[in-house]
Amino acid sequence: MKTRLFRNSLSACGIVGHHHSMHARFVFLSLILFSVPAHAAVSSPSEIVAHAPQSAWRKVAPDRLLLMTTADGKRIMIELAPEFAPVHVANVVRLARAHAWDDGAVIRVQDNYVVQWRVRDEKAALPRGFVEHPPAEYDRPVPGTGFRSLGYPDSYAPMAGIAAGWGVGSDGKRIWPAQCYGAVGVARDMPPDTGDGRELYVVNGEAPRQLDRNLAVVGRVLVGMEELAALPRGTGPLGFYTDARQNIQIKNVMLVADLPLAEQPNVQTMRTESHSFGAYVAARAARKDPFFVHAARGVALCNVPIPSREIR
Repeated sequence: MKTRLFRNSLSACGIVGHHHSMHARFVFLSLILFSVPAHAAVSSPSEIVAHAPQSAWRKVAPDRLLLMTTADGKRIMIELAPEFAPVHVANVVRLARAHAWDDGAVIRVQDNYVVQWRVRDEKAALPRGFVEHPPAEYDRPVPGTGFRSLGYPDSYAPMAGIAAGWGVGSDGKRIWPAQCYGAVGVARDMPPDTGDGRELYVVNGEAPRQLDRNLAVVGRVLVGMEELAALPRGTGPLGFYTDARQNIQIKNVMLVADLPLAEQPNVQTMRTESHSFGAYVAARAARKDPFFVHAARGVALCNVPIPSREIR
């Protein structure tokens, strides 16, 4: 089996800081502060989310939602991101519909970095239409995405903000999904390899943003991230399990659209254009609820995860 290890990913991807204009810092923040309800000044982010009206939420379409079930019954739901990596996402959908991950396994858990899993058999015949060598879908042009600046400096991009409901970095011309906690990407070997989707990973700790624009992001975990984050850490190099008996077995991975209608979970994410999301961002940036003595008056992109929920 050919195992993709993010080889030399830490040393090969430098961390580069950027300067930001005062205008870029406050464009988005100034917009949301004037639309925040009065109660937001004392409400916590979790309270704002809990009291958000139904109009502030959108249902994730079943044809872009994966349901992973582990052998011990844990459920993980992943929203796909065809806006950013359409070829890679199409590969992932084809693999799910071919049941390629059924009886697959989590093979790597690196503390504060990633959890990685693979298909049952990487030598098996590939589904019809599968692209073995996808393009490097690491970023895309800004036009058409409705990019809005977060309003605070970012260490990894000239600007950080929201586009198409996702946290992204931008240089003003292109945008890219940020490798925040819960981001799902495609493992690969050294360039020019771009990975094909048979091995995926999810960020399980402090965001390794140096991976931005270096691997294809195909989705984000909306439900069950706590299950993946709690898995035993691998003791081998880069957190790989050294004995196959340590692997966490996957029962199956299915596209929710392929489940009977009555069995399809209802998963929702907050609309990033809503007043509730504006209040949530403002509260994350300047906590004024009773526990806090001093408001930070600043927030990093990965510290404003898009709220999500499952309605049962």
